[in-house]
Amino acid sequence: MMLSVRWRAGLRRRLVCRLGARDDGRAIIEFVFLGVLLLVPMIYLVIVLSRVQSAAFAVSTASREAGRAFTTAADDRSAHARAEAAAALPFEDFGFGGEGVLDISCDAAPCLRPEGRVTTVATVTVPLPFIPDFLAAALPTSIPISATHVATVDRFISR
Repeated sequence: MMLSVRWRAGLRRRLVCRLGARDDGRAIIEFVFLGVLLLVPMIYLVIVLSRVQSAAFAVSTASREAGRAFTTAADDRSAHARAEAAAALPFEDFGFGGEGVLDISCDAAPCLRPEGRVTTVATVTVPLPFIPDFLAAALPTSIPISATHVATVDRFISR
């Protein structure tokens, strides 16, 4: 009986000391440390995903508009120039001016024959931010994004 009374008194004293003790600023340090530890990767992820999404919009729009511009051209000579100009606008709008690549192929010659199919492939390579070039051998430092669009030349157009 005597042991349990002493034990209870000691337990009560320790609880009062613990509950009455102050943090002395440790909670702020833990909050800042954990906040930075979790916030920095989250911000990096948002930056990378927004850049990749922007590239996806750019290549999708560029390939579609290049196909439309190519198939509505008057002749084969001007069709390539029109398609390149049409693809350059979305690349520039989404911040990939000079980085986008457009590849145009036809199913047969001449390209602008009735019901001819023109395939346009737009590609952009998105570099990952804040990764130095010397890590290129060990880590992927860029993400290739591409989109393909097949446009058909109008059957009833006269050229």
